Amino acid sequence: MKGKNYLKIILLLCLVSILLLPLIGGCGESVKKIGISQVITHPALDAARQGILDALADAGYVEGDNLEVNYQNSEGDGSLFASIAQQFVADKVDVIISIATPNSQAAIAATEGTDIPVVFTAVTDPVGSGLISNWESHPNENATGVSDMIVVSDDIDLITEILPGITTLGTLYNAGESNSVFLVEKLKEACAAKGIQVIEKTVSTSADVLTAAQSLVGQVDAIWIGTDNTVVAGLEALIGVCEDNNIPLFPADEDSIIRGGIAAYSFDYYDIGYQAGEIVAKILDGTKASEIPVEKGKVISLSVNTAAAERMGVTIPQAILDRAVTVYNE
Repeated sequence: MKGKNYLKIILLLCLVSILLLPLIGGCGESVKKIGISQVITHPALDAARQGILDALADAGYVEGDNLEVNYQNSEGDGSLFASIAQQFVADKVDVIISIATPNSQAAIAATEGTDIPVVFTAVTDPVGSGLISNWESHPNENATGVSDMIVVSDDIDLITEILPGITTLGTLYNAGESNSVFLVEKLKEACAAKGIQVIEKTVSTSADVLTAAQSLVGQVDAIWIGTDNTVVAGLEALIGVCEDNNIPLFPADEDSIIRGGIAAYSFDYYDIGYQAGEIVAKILDGTKASEIPVEKGKVISLSVNTAAAERMGVTIPQAILDRAVTVYNE
């Protein structure tokens, strides 16, 4: 009889332990804390954030289980970049993840003198923007990440294949975004090699995009935009001007092609985010950020939107359609 009672007690204790397991984190497993700082809401950056979380989940770090996520979006308000980063530092997160360049710069500044690593993504020029000193080796810098640097000359080759007689190309960008300044310099170099004049218009907010786009009407044969957060946030206004005035628009990212640009060699920002998430997982597993080289996006593909081209008075050559990875028709 005694033996049966002991058995019941043991079974009861086992059952209680199983029920309490989720409350105590299971086998002593600690909960990791990450802070995600996103510069603004738009589909590409949202996709990058989801890619980060999915990569972490695939690596065993699941939000609500063994991962605590503090997500903050500054919605383009530069006054919030530093305060968000400083709050993450005060909360002693294990890693700060920054999506885009301006808030990545704020995260680097806020973590100086701490042991909190920064993993950035959707950053075009991490060296030029001061995030790291070298792509491959940065032993004294507690930061790393994934760049969305594009090859602008490839975009210009694509534009001239679609518009062989082009002589002037317009561009809009926020001069306060170092990644955009870098890309415009690359644009000028690529266009100069083909005898194309570049006409620049700068904007400070997404509300400026409409006026800036209208100022290019009658001055340019087409418009190219890089991965500028401010301009992409106001993309619909730019698309409207281009459609109303038969100005072909060539954005540099996949989501902008879906929204109404003509063609681009671009990244899927989910993939960019997933790469960054894999890096974060390595750091949570114990690898130092300083030991991880900065990566470039691994998957670049040609996307075209035939319906957008038609609305802007352009026919995409069959040779381009044949080699496109994705063709949209809406």
